Amino acid sequence: MEYKGIEVLDSITVDCAIFGFENNELKVLLVRRNIEPQKGIWALPGGWIGVTEDVDDAAKRILEEATGVGGIFMKQVSSFGRVNRFPDKRIITIGYSALVQPQDYSLRPGQDTSDVVWQPINEVGQLTFDHNEILEAALKSLRTNARHALIGIELLPEKFTLSQLQALHEAILGVSLNKRNFRTKMNKLKVITALNEWQTEVSHRPAQLYTFDKEQYYKIVNEDYEYELIV
Repeated sequence: MEYKGIEVLDSITVDCAIFGFENNELKVLLVRRNIEPQKGIWALPGGWIGVTEDVDDAAKRILEEATGVGGIFMKQVSSFGRVNRFPDKRIITIGYSALVQPQDYSLRPGQDTSDVVWQPINEVGQLTFDHNEILEAALKSLRTNARHALIGIELLPEKFTLSQLQALHEAILGVSLNKRNFRTKMNKLKVITALNEWQTEVSHRPAQLYTFDKEQYYKIVNEDYEYELIV
Protein backbone atom coordinates (compact mmCIF):
# COMPACT_ATOMS: atom_id res chain seq x y z
CA MET A 1 0.00 0.00 0.00
CA GLU A 2 1.26 3.50 -0.81
CA TYR A 3 0.71 6.36 1.63
CA LYS A 4 2.14 9.87 1.32
CA GLY A 5 4.32 8.73 -1.52
CA ILE A 6 5.97 5.82 0.31
CA GLU A 7 5.17 2.13 0.38
CA VAL A 8 3.83 1.16 3.80
CA LEU A 9 2.72 -2.00 5.54
CA ASP A 10 -1.08 -2.09 5.51
CA SER A 11 -1.48 -4.24 8.63
CA ILE A 12 0.99 -2.75 11.15
CA THR A 13 1.07 0.73 12.69
CA VAL A 14 2.70 2.53 15.62
CA ASP A 15 1.00 4.71 18.24
CA CYS A 16 2.84 6.95 20.70
CA ALA A 17 1.99 7.90 24.29
CA ILE A 18 4.17 10.95 24.98
CA PHE A 19 4.05 12.22 28.57
CA GLY A 20 4.99 15.67 29.83
CA PHE A 21 4.89 17.44 33.20
CA GLU A 22 3.64 21.01 33.24
CA ASN A 23 2.11 23.20 35.97
CA ASN A 24 2.35 20.26 38.39
CA GLU A 25 0.19 18.15 36.08
CA LEU A 26 1.04 15.00 34.15
CA LYS A 27 -0.07 15.46 30.56
CA VAL A 28 -0.18 13.36 27.39
CA LEU A 29 0.23 14.52 23.81
CA LEU A 30 -2.96 14.11 21.77
CA VAL A 31 -3.88 14.85 18.17
CA ARG A 32 -7.26 15.38 16.53
CA ARG A 33 -7.62 13.10 13.52
CA ASN A 34 -8.11 14.86 10.20
CA ILE A 35 -8.78 11.68 8.20
CA GLU A 36 -11.33 8.90 8.20
CA PRO A 37 -12.15 6.68 9.94
CA GLN A 38 -13.20 8.63 13.02
CA LYS A 39 -12.20 12.01 11.66
CA GLY A 40 -12.33 14.70 14.33
CA ILE A 41 -11.75 12.28 17.22
CA TRP A 42 -8.83 12.73 19.60
CA ALA A 43 -6.08 10.12 19.38
CA LEU A 44 -2.52 9.26 20.26
CA PRO A 45 -0.10 10.24 17.47
CA GLY A 46 0.30 7.26 15.17
CA GLY A 47 0.56 6.01 11.62
CA TRP A 48 1.78 3.47 9.09
CA ILE A 49 5.25 1.90 9.01
CA GLY A 50 7.25 2.09 5.80
CA VAL A 51 8.09 -1.24 4.16
CA THR A 52 11.84 -0.52 4.32
CA GLU A 53 11.69 1.36 7.64
CA ASP A 54 12.83 0.17 11.06
CA VAL A 55 9.95 0.29 13.54
CA ASP A 56 11.77 2.64 15.93
CA ASP A 57 12.57 5.00 13.06
CA ALA A 58 8.94 4.90 11.94
CA ALA A 59 7.74 5.88 15.42
CA LYS A 60 10.05 8.91 15.50
CA ARG A 61 9.08 10.00 11.97
CA ILE A 62 5.35 9.61 12.56
CA LEU A 63 5.44 11.49 15.86
CA GLU A 64 7.28 14.44 14.35
CA GLU A 65 5.05 14.55 11.26
CA ALA A 66 1.87 14.51 13.36
CA THR A 67 2.87 16.85 16.19
CA GLY A 68 6.17 18.64 15.52
CA VAL A 69 7.81 16.82 18.46
CA GLY A 70 11.03 15.24 17.21
CA GLY A 71 14.44 13.99 18.21
CA ILE A 72 13.33 12.12 21.33
CA PHE A 73 14.03 8.66 22.68
CA MET A 74 11.02 6.36 22.81
CA LYS A 75 10.65 2.84 24.08
CA GLN A 76 8.21 0.13 23.11
CA VAL A 77 5.37 -0.52 25.54
CA SER A 78 3.57 -3.47 23.98
CA SER A 79 1.74 -4.62 20.87
CA PHE A 80 -2.04 -4.36 20.56
CA GLY A 81 -3.89 -6.68 18.24
CA ARG A 82 -7.51 -7.23 19.16
CA VAL A 83 -9.33 -8.46 16.07
CA ASN A 84 -11.82 -5.58 16.04
CA ARG A 85 -9.52 -2.77 17.22
CA PHE A 86 -9.71 -1.08 13.80
CA PRO A 87 -12.77 -1.00 11.52
CA ASP A 88 -12.89 -2.97 8.26
CA LYS A 89 -9.48 -4.64 8.46
CA ARG A 90 -7.07 -6.39 10.81
CA ILE A 91 -4.34 -4.03 12.03
CA ILE A 92 -1.79 -4.63 14.76
CA THR A 93 -0.16 -1.61 16.39
CA ILE A 94 3.03 -1.25 18.40
CA GLY A 95 2.74 1.17 21.30
CA TYR A 96 5.58 3.52 22.24
CA SER A 97 6.07 5.92 25.12
CA ALA A 98 8.42 8.74 26.05
CA LEU A 99 8.92 11.42 28.70
CA VAL A 100 9.61 15.00 27.60
CA GLN A 101 9.43 18.58 28.85
CA PRO A 102 6.54 20.27 26.98
CA GLN A 103 8.19 23.69 27.03
CA ASP A 104 11.01 22.36 24.86
CA TYR A 105 8.74 21.78 21.85
CA SER A 106 6.57 23.86 19.54
CA LEU A 107 3.50 21.86 18.59
CA ARG A 108 2.16 21.89 15.04
CA PRO A 109 -0.47 19.65 13.46
CA GLY A 110 0.51 17.55 10.49
CA GLN A 111 -1.24 16.58 7.27
CA ASP A 112 -3.46 14.03 9.02
CA THR A 113 -4.05 16.01 12.23
CA SER A 114 -6.06 19.19 12.69
CA ASP A 115 -4.93 19.98 16.24
CA VAL A 116 -2.27 18.98 18.78
CA VAL A 117 -2.52 19.53 22.55
CA TRP A 118 -0.94 18.59 25.86
CA GLN A 119 -3.94 17.13 27.66
CA PRO A 120 -3.95 16.56 31.45
CA ILE A 121 -4.17 12.84 32.16
CA ASN A 122 -7.25 13.23 34.32
CA GLU A 123 -9.05 15.09 31.52
CA VAL A 124 -8.52 12.57 28.72
CA GLY A 125 -11.88 11.48 27.34
CA GLN A 126 -12.78 8.75 24.88
CA LEU A 127 -10.03 8.36 22.29
CA THR A 128 -10.22 6.74 18.89
CA PHE A 129 -9.96 2.95 18.37
CA ASP A 130 -8.23 1.31 21.38
CA HIS A 131 -6.03 4.30 22.20
CA ASN A 132 -7.35 4.53 25.77
CA GLU A 133 -6.08 0.97 26.27
CA ILE A 134 -2.68 1.87 24.81
CA LEU A 135 -2.49 4.98 26.99
CA GLU A 136 -3.40 2.99 30.09
CA ALA A 137 -0.69 0.43 29.37
CA ALA A 138 1.91 3.18 28.91
CA LEU A 139 0.74 4.92 32.09
CA LYS A 140 0.89 1.65 34.05
CA SER A 141 4.49 1.16 32.92
CA LEU A 142 5.35 4.74 33.89
CA ARG A 143 3.80 4.27 37.33
CA THR A 144 5.75 1.07 37.90
CA ASN A 145 8.95 2.90 37.05
CA ALA A 146 8.05 5.77 39.35
CA ARG A 147 7.60 3.36 42.26
CA HIS A 148 10.68 1.22 41.72
CA ALA A 149 13.13 3.11 39.51
CA LEU A 150 14.35 6.63 38.94
CA ILE A 151 12.35 9.13 36.91
CA GLY A 152 12.37 12.90 36.64
CA ILE A 153 15.44 13.86 34.68
CA GLU A 154 13.39 13.90 31.45
CA LEU A 155 10.44 15.79 32.94
CA LEU A 156 11.86 18.47 35.23
CA PRO A 157 13.92 21.55 34.39
CA GLU A 158 17.63 21.49 35.17
CA LYS A 159 16.98 23.28 38.47
CA PHE A 160 13.94 22.33 40.53
CA THR A 161 12.59 22.33 44.07
CA LEU A 162 11.96 19.25 46.20
CA SER A 163 8.27 20.14 46.11
CA GLN A 164 8.33 19.99 42.31
CA LEU A 165 10.07 16.61 42.41
CA GLN A 166 7.47 15.26 44.83
CA ALA A 167 4.61 16.79 42.83
CA LEU A 168 5.90 14.97 39.74
CA HIS A 169 5.80 11.59 41.48
CA GLU A 170 2.38 12.32 42.96
CA ALA A 171 1.00 13.34 39.56
CA ILE A 172 2.25 10.11 37.98
CA LEU A 173 1.19 7.80 40.80
CA GLY A 174 -2.08 9.55 41.55
CA VAL A 175 -1.43 9.45 45.30
CA SER A 176 -0.15 11.76 48.05
CA LEU A 177 3.31 10.99 49.41
CA ASN A 178 4.65 11.64 52.86
CA LYS A 179 6.91 14.66 52.53
CA ARG A 180 9.55 13.57 55.03
CA ASN A 181 9.72 9.98 53.78
CA PHE A 182 9.94 11.08 50.17
CA ARG A 183 12.82 13.46 50.82
CA THR A 184 14.65 10.92 52.95
CA LYS A 185 14.40 8.37 50.14
CA MET A 186 15.70 10.82 47.53
CA ASN A 187 18.60 11.88 49.75
CA LYS A 188 19.58 8.25 50.42
CA LEU A 189 19.85 7.63 46.69
CA LYS A 190 22.26 10.58 46.39
CA VAL A 191 20.87 11.51 42.97
CA ILE A 192 20.00 15.13 43.79
CA THR A 193 22.38 17.94 44.71
CA ALA A 194 21.40 21.03 46.66
CA LEU A 195 22.37 24.31 44.99
CA ASN A 196 23.20 27.58 46.64
CA GLU A 197 20.22 29.05 44.80
CA TRP A 198 16.60 29.73 45.67
CA GLN A 199 13.41 30.39 43.75
CA THR A 200 12.79 33.91 42.51
CA GLU A 201 9.63 35.83 41.71
CA VAL A 202 7.38 33.75 43.95
CA SER A 203 4.74 35.02 46.36
CA HIS A 204 5.70 32.55 49.08
CA ARG A 205 8.97 31.90 50.90
CA PRO A 206 11.52 30.93 48.20
CA ALA A 207 12.48 27.25 48.21
CA GLN A 208 16.00 25.98 47.67
CA LEU A 209 16.81 24.67 44.20
CA TYR A 210 18.27 21.26 43.41
CA THR A 211 19.68 19.53 40.35
CA PHE A 212 20.20 15.90 39.42
CA ASP A 213 23.62 14.34 39.84
CA LYS A 214 23.56 12.88 36.35
CA GLU A 215 26.50 10.52 36.91
CA GLN A 216 24.87 8.95 39.97
CA TYR A 217 21.41 9.05 38.37
CA TYR A 218 22.44 7.10 35.28
CA LYS A 219 24.65 4.77 37.31
CA ILE A 220 21.60 3.68 39.26
CA VAL A 221 19.48 3.47 36.10
CA ASN A 222 22.07 1.38 34.26
CA GLU A 223 22.50 -0.96 37.21
CA ASP A 224 18.71 -1.54 37.33
CA TYR A 225 18.74 -0.63 41.00
CA GLU A 226 15.27 -0.98 42.49
CA TYR A 227 13.73 0.72 45.51
CA GLU A 228 10.28 1.11 46.96
CA LEU A 229 9.21 4.74 46.85
CA ILE A 230 6.10 4.59 49.00
CA VAL A 231 7.19 3.96 52.58
